[in-house]
Formats: sequence, C-alpha cells, structure tokens
Amino acid sequence: MEFIKEEIEDMSDPQPSRIKHEDTEEQIDQMELTVEDKSNLKIQRIQTKQLHTCSQCGKSFKDKGVLKKHMRIHTGEKPYHCTQCGKSFAAASGLSYHLHVHSGEKPFSCDQCDKKFISSSQLKSHLRVHSDEKPHVCSFCGKSFTQKGAFKIHMRIHTGEKPCTCPQCAKSFAAASGLSYHLHVHSGEKPFSCDQCGKRFISSSNLKRHLIFHSDLKPHLCSFCGKSFSLLAQYKQHQKTHDEVREHMCFECGKSFTAAAFLTRHQRIHTGEKPYKCSYCDKSFNQSGTLKIHKLLHTGEKPYHCTPCGESFRVSNSLKQHMKKCHRE
Repeated sequence: MEFIKEEIEDMSDPQPSRIKHEDTEEQIDQMELTVEDKSNLKIQRIQTKQLHTCSQCGKSFKDKGVLKKHMRIHTGEKPYHCTQCGKSFAAASGLSYHLHVHSGEKPFSCDQCDKKFISSSQLKSHLRVHSDEKPHVCSFCGKSFTQKGAFKIHMRIHTGEKPCTCPQCAKSFAAASGLSYHLHVHSGEKPFSCDQCGKRFISSSNLKRHLIFHSDLKPHLCSFCGKSFSLLAQYKQHQKTHDEVREHMCFECGKSFTAAAFLTRHQRIHTGEKPYKCSYCDKSFNQSGTLKIHKLLHTGEKPYHCTPCGESFRVSNSLKQHMKKCHRE
C-alpha cells in the first residue's frame, strides 16, 4: 500500500499547474496586443473619418462643417444677410462683425493709444503696431506681416493660387475680397452711398477715397515743393517727377513718362486708337474716363449734387465751379 501511495504522490507533479499559468500569461499578452491593435485601428478609422477633402482645391478638413464653410469660397454662396443694408456673408461670424458697423459699437479698446475696435482679433493685430511685431515671414521674399490672413494672401502671389472663383464667369481671385468686389460687376450693385452727393460705389474703400474730395483733405504733403495730395497713389506718382524717374519713353516723339500706363495712354495720340466704345452710340474714346463722362449724356445722370441748393452736375469740375461762384462764403 505504501508503494502504491508513493507512486500516486509521484504522479501528482505540480508541473501542469505551472504550464497552465504560463499559458494564461501568454493569453493575456495576446489579449493586450489585440486591444492595442484594435485601438490603433479605431484611431486610424477616426482619422480617416475626420478628413473631409475639398473637391475644388484638394484642401482637407477634420470637421465637415468647416469644409462646408470653406466651399463657399469657391461657390460664392453667402447665406447670411444683413437686414439693414442687404449685404451678405459666407459665415455667421462675418455678419455678426458687420452689424457693429451699423451700431457703431467698438467694444475692444487699446490700452496704449485708446483706439477702439469692433473685434478682439482686430485689437490683437493692432497691438503689433506698437510692438513692431511681424511674426509671419514669407519664405520666398522675406516680407513679414503682422496678420496671418494678409500673409496667406501674400503667399498666393508666389504660388499663383487663386481659390476664389466667380460662379458666373469662372474668373479666379487670390482673396475672397477680390471675388466679392468682382461680383458687384455682374450684379451692377453699388451698396455704398455718399451722404454728401449721393454717388454710389462698389466698395467701402472706393467710398472712403471719394469722401476725401468732399473734405478737401490732402494729407500727403510733398517735401520738395509743398504740393499736397488726397491720395497716397497720387503723392507717390508726383514724387517721381522730382526723382526724374522717367523710364517709359515714347519712340514716336521722345516724350518720357513716369508710369507705363501714362505712356500707353499717350501713344494713342499717335496711333489714333480709341478702344473705349460707347454702348449707346458709335462714338469711341482713347480714355475710359472720357467715355464715362460721355455716357452721362445718354443716361441723363448727374451724379454730383450741390448740398446747399440741390443742383446736380455731370462732372465734378462743374460742381466745384458752381460752389465757387454761387456758394462762396
């Protein structure tokens, strides 16, 4: 009996228990690997799911809503309308920002110069004027910018990218503002009106430039001759007369000009070219400005109004002469 008991004890080796334990550890390792693989696969699926690509320019977005907003750059869609002036915007934030223009509210104030702004982003950009900080540097030409938006638009000069396409004529623009301005050409809409003479403009910048003529403000003073100018572009062009930079020469008569546009206009005297044709009659003109004045004869429009007496004129010079003659104080 002792022999049988001893043999039974020999048979009860603890090895099977050890083997079972090892198998369990291996199974746990396999489970951990499986969980990790599943986790990675889940992340990959999420990442793949999050990429929403623009069919027009190939740009990708994590959020479908952001892609939808981006697509409006290409389509020109502006679903958010101002109830006060009818101006439209691609994003709700654009409309919200615009409404401050009507209310005159500027809740964000600079603590260094007391200048006020409509938005916090405007204030943030303005603060760089005081610090001279221009963190956005162009890798092509080295030009630096205070605002990221201006930097992105500038980069398109080098890349040639024009993502903003007109849905009516397929003309493309580097900036959304360029497309917005262009769309008014198709619609004929001029939403910005001068409160002094009633003349209307496509853009607020054109209106702002026009208002300078009513105020007689000429902030750009020439240090050489003392002549002053309403517009910076006029001042810069005038400066070239002092620098004697007249690199654009007419080969017909030898006359030189400070700008290529002036030379082109001058050469029409020699060629007799009149590219600007009146749509009302067969008359043609060598300058667009002359055609514009001529067309007023057909339309009867007199865009220049005298505020004191209400009389209207076709050209600004006639209004100025009238003011000097009849309303000189």
